[in-house]
Amino acid sequence: MTIRTTGALASLLMMFAAPASAAPDYGARVERVLKATPLIDGHNDWAEALRGHEGGRRWTADLRELDGRPGSYNTDIARLRRGGVGGQFWSVYVSPDLPGLEQIKQTLEQIDLVRVTAARYPDVFEMARTAADVRRIHRAGKIASLIGVEGGGQIDNSLSVLRAYHELGAGYLTLTHARTIEWADSATDNPQHNGLTPFGEAVVLELNRLGMLVDLAHVSEATMRAAIRVSRAPVVFSHSSARALVDHPRNVPDDVLRLVTENGGVVMVNYAPPYVSDAYRRWSADLAAEQTRLNAPPLGGLLIGQPDKAAAAITEWKRQHPMPRVTLAQVADHIEYVAKVAGVDHVGIGSDFDGVGGQLPEGLEDVSTYPALLAELMRRGWSDADCRKLAGENVLRVMARAEQVAASMRGELPRTDVVPPVLPHSS
Repeated sequence: MTIRTTGALASLLMMFAAPASAAPDYGARVERVLKATPLIDGHNDWAEALRGHEGGRRWTADLRELDGRPGSYNTDIARLRRGGVGGQFWSVYVSPDLPGLEQIKQTLEQIDLVRVTAARYPDVFEMARTAADVRRIHRAGKIASLIGVEGGGQIDNSLSVLRAYHELGAGYLTLTHARTIEWADSATDNPQHNGLTPFGEAVVLELNRLGMLVDLAHVSEATMRAAIRVSRAPVVFSHSSARALVDHPRNVPDDVLRLVTENGGVVMVNYAPPYVSDAYRRWSADLAAEQTRLNAPPLGGLLIGQPDKAAAAITEWKRQHPMPRVTLAQVADHIEYVAKVAGVDHVGIGSDFDGVGGQLPEGLEDVSTYPALLAELMRRGWSDADCRKLAGENVLRVMARAEQVAASMRGELPRTDVVPPVLPHSS
């Protein structure tokens, strides 16, 4: 007897008869991506963490394996290697609350630590200044080390100090940190200038002239818009996420994402939980309010002089209000959102490792985890070409363009027509 089958039925029978296809090999794809393109993280606070945890030993400590050491480092050489890191902007952060001259001193020490670390491990690190340097160092199997100065207060209102940082290898300046300064408004402080003062605009143009990147992480919306308007080169957000997903002032709103597209810049997505998860943002704000309530002089003297009771009360509050989970998938959501609004040519990675107090998304606990993030995006349908853009090609394009702008400004003299603000602590 002959059984006739329709085309649809025949296809169904063939599907059941055929062996199951192998699962996609995302690991192999990630490996190919990271062999072709250096993975460049826009922001890592390892230098400041070493200063805080090691003190004077930071100059000589063995940095090859720090996993499990006091201080809970997110970074060491072994994990950088496992994570396939090809380039890193090392943040040289100092507190914005310090007097200006002390900020300069500590910034110089942080820059020196990055340079000394690279010199101590020449088989692992090499200092880089240009996009071509990064590619060459990556081809040699080493990690290109770049420097980001994380706060405009660290120049103490002096373009001469900015030029000195550039000579020492600084590749970007974050215009503010958590405090509004004399020439730029911060995202997390009271605005005073509606963005940038004339001196702030001069800082942006001097960064362009030097070939340093203008970093808009931490700045207010008005400062974002002003800097993009003034800058002749593409800007970066070295560690910021999408405001539409988490309504935090550190994140980038949609209209600014579209300005970044026009400017040619890149938003490097941050891992810090308050910027990644709105539930976590609200929880952490409630926790801070509770801590303030317990530590403030309460009516009737309750808890005054009783820190143990205050600590117990916070522990009980946390028991009743469990910390929300923050995951790798949520970071991927921010990356996809930035890519949707600004374009896939304008998104990167800016983890903020060793700068978030130990709290990180599940699956992104340290520098070994970049391949897992790329694999997640591949599972969502990202092509190898787009993963290469995210990993490093977008940042390298921005760097190369900033170098071209600097070359075009080579005949321009440093600005002297704008008087810097005078600070009470500057003398």
